[in-house]
Order: sequence, then C-alpha cells, then structure tokens
Amino acid sequence: MASFLPNLLLLFSCFSLLIFTSVATVKTRPQIPIKPNKLVLKVQKDGATNLHVAQIYKRNPPVQFPFVIDLNGRFLSVNCENQYLSSGYNAPVCHSTQCARANPNSQMTCRTCSSSRTRLGCHSNACGLMTTNPVTRQSAMGELAQDVLSIPSTQGSSPGPMVQVPQFLFACAPSNIMQKGLPKNVQGFAGLGHSPISLPYQLASHFGFPAKFAVCLPSAPGQNGVIFFGEGPYLMNRGIDVSRKLTYTPLTIGRQGEYYINVQSIKINNKVVPLNTSLLPYSPKRGVGGTMISTTTPYTILQTSIFRALTQLLINQLQGVPQVKPMAPFGVCFDAKKFASNKAALTVSSIDLVLDNNRNIWRLYGHNVIVQPSPNVACLGFVDGGLRPQASIVIGALQLEDNLLQFDLTNSRLGFSSSLLSRRTSCSNFNFGKSSTGAEESTESTDEP
Repeated sequence: MASFLPNLLLLFSCFSLLIFTSVATVKTRPQIPIKPNKLVLKVQKDGATNLHVAQIYKRNPPVQFPFVIDLNGRFLSVNCENQYLSSGYNAPVCHSTQCARANPNSQMTCRTCSSSRTRLGCHSNACGLMTTNPVTRQSAMGELAQDVLSIPSTQGSSPGPMVQVPQFLFACAPSNIMQKGLPKNVQGFAGLGHSPISLPYQLASHFGFPAKFAVCLPSAPGQNGVIFFGEGPYLMNRGIDVSRKLTYTPLTIGRQGEYYINVQSIKINNKVVPLNTSLLPYSPKRGVGGTMISTTTPYTILQTSIFRALTQLLINQLQGVPQVKPMAPFGVCFDAKKFASNKAALTVSSIDLVLDNNRNIWRLYGHNVIVQPSPNVACLGFVDGGLRPQASIVIGALQLEDNLLQFDLTNSRLGFSSSLLSRRTSCSNFNFGKSSTGAEESTESTDEP
C-alpha cells in the first residue's frame, strides 16, 4: 500500500503534463487554412518605368521576388538563369499532362537545349513555351517548369497565413528578354491573362474558389496596392468593402488571352467625341480593333484618328488655358498653373467611356486623366498609338490606378469602381504592414524611390 501512493502520484503528474503539452501545442500551432477562399499579392509602382510590380514568393524554401504585373500574360515568366536555387524545381517533359495543360489550343513544342550541360531552363525533351517581354515585345522560346509558389491568404483588410501551391507551373524564360525596359531587379512577369496556367486559373483550380481576381493599382511609388484572388468582399482599412458598388460590363477574351471591353463612345464634359465608331468593335477573327485593358502600357493608347478627335475636343473646351510644348510621350500639354486655376479644367479633365448601349459609364478623372511630368506642365495622359495598332484603344495603367477592377472569368464580366478616392479610400489602404510570413526577402527586390 505504501508503494501504491507514490506510483499513483507519478501517474497523475504524467497525465497532467500530457494535457498541458497538448493544450500548449494547440494554442501555439499556426492556424493555416487548408482551403482559403481569398489570396492577396502586394503591388508597388516603379517610379522610373511607371510599371507595377507584385511581390511573389517562389522556390523552396520560399524567397520573395519582384515580378512586373502583366494583365494579359498567359503565365508566370521567370528568369531561371539568375541563381535560381530551389529543392522543389522540376522540368515537365514534352507530351506530359503538364505540357498539354500549358498548350491547350496549340501544338506542343518539344525543346532540346543546345547546351551540352543540363541546367535550369535548359533540358532535353523539355516542353517549350514561347515567352514574351510585353514592354519591349521581344519573344524567345523558353521551357515549362514547376516549383513551389507561396502566397498570403486573407479574411479581412490585412494578409493572413501563407499557403502553398507545391507544383505551380511557370515558364523559364531566357534572361536576354527579361532585362530590357523593366524595373531594377525584376525577375519576370506575373501573367494574369485568360490561360490555364496563368496565376488566377492555377490558384482557383488548386484552392477550389471561383476564377475571379481583382486588381487595385497604387498611384504613387512608395505606396502598396493589392491584387485579390477569389470572391469578395475586398476589404480595405476601416472595413471598407471596395467591391460593394461595382458596375459590370461584358468581358471579351482576345486570341492570346487578352481582356477587352466594348467601349461604344467617349464623352468629355457630356459632349461626344466625334470619332470613327467602326474602329471600336473588337474583331475576334482578325484580332484587331476594340478596347483592351493593359497593365504593361503606362498610359492609355489611342488610334491616331481617335487621339486627334479627343484632344481637339479637349483643346476647344480649354480656350483660356495656354498650351505648352508637349513632353514625350504625351501629345497635348498645358501650362500647369493656368490649368489648375481654370474652372473649365475641372470638368474637362473628366472623361467618360460609354459602355453597353449607353447603360454604363466608366468615368476617368483627376490623376487618371492629367499627368504632371514637371511642376509647370500638365499633360493629357493619353498617347497617339499610330494608324494601325492591334487594339484601337488600350486602357493603360495610369487610368487604372486607384480603381478596383474585378475580372470575373467564370461569368465573363468586368466589374469596375471608377476612382476609389471619391469613396475616401484608395488602393493603398490594404494593410500589408510588416511581413510576418517567415519567408526570405530577396536582396534583389525593387528599390522604392
């Protein structure tokens, strides 16, 4: 009996320790959602190029790298020749299921690298992918690859736990086309286009949420914008849901996965711009005309006759504001001080894109229309695209800044907000704060001016 009591106390102590350890483990274990319904990427504007850059976690272990956002890109293009180190890297062979997924509507290209030594982006019997720099329009053959992609989830107005796609498909692109015309240290392009292996489609497929994403670009270097993947609400600071009051218009997909909308007329101060309306519809057979949306075009590009008609109407309504010598790439510029003090300038600097048989209007105004390239010069932020561009109108990044655009790929429609500044918020009001992901940050990230 004497030995029974100590044994009982020992057993009770061990049981108590087991319960305490289990509770402590539950409390400290990070609650990572298995199937998040919304993901986010941080976006920054590069002051030197006016391109927008997303911070993306790649490789195993994960490292953060900057990628230029390419709204119409078919996949994530990566410079694999720049010290690419990862334990998760794999190169799918030609005629594999991954290769078929990456090339759904075209014949597979089997690629054998000319180098005698196999390396990342250079394998025998690899699955070839044509990669393109959308800024310089240079193209070169790359190869399909797989690796880990990590991305923050969210349930509110700030990032949540990181989640992973273990076998994310992307293209290893030759370094010679990934270096020109881009922000410093960028590692490639983040393709958001209508393609089976673009970021939106792979993330939606892996995590099981609808194929939707929303772009909210910041308007100044040093500010953070955001890209949401998944269903709304999309919350900013103070709980403001910027997806609540969206206007929707049909979304047309181009032959290379580009996004088009049907602009039917343009108005300035409620006056219709007299333009050749035959240029406005998109021709799927020829792949020309229409209005394309682009993040790799810094300013909206207009076919020459549309540009001349719009600028002439603008000039006519600003008779009291002296013009000055245009500063490239702009074609029409004004004395900034006289422009700011002119009452007519406040209404003229509002441009309406009329959609859906006059039922909907996408209004551009303020900094989405007027650019100040120097303290004394104010320019119309639209440029002449020549007589025969691919798209008659390309809505550029300046016109997208501080606007929320939701690309609903499931229902083929675009939701747009017009400027969020009118709702006392902006694209920089998502609270990224300090990173708590535990992932490394590359020393090759973009420099913020």
